[in-house]
Amino acid sequence: MGDAIKKLTDETFETGISNGVVLVDFYADWCGPCRMLSPVIEELAKEMNGKITVAKVDTDESIHTAARFEVTSIPTIIIFKNGQAMKRLVGLKDLDTLRKLTTEMV
Repeated sequence: MGDAIKKLTDETFETGISNGVVLVDFYADWCGPCRMLSPVIEELAKEMNGKITVAKVDTDESIHTAARFEVTSIPTIIIFKNGQAMKRLVGLKDLDTLRKLTTEMV
């Protein structure tokens, strides 16, 4: 995980999403599409550094958070603004799609 990406857990999730725009990637290490999405998320984190927060939640480790947001398929990306879920994407997405969605939120 790159330096620009925060890792959130069940314990740190609420604090992690509370301020500003936060893109959260719900993933698992064993998930092929999640591994394919990872470099896209890292690039977005570099591009948007200082504008939004990019975070990841391992659904195997943080099962309560994944269940709370009804993450049943991964990868799932949820974009939060000041703690409120605003947008939800399921499946592999490209950088342009994620860039457009996050830029609209800032």
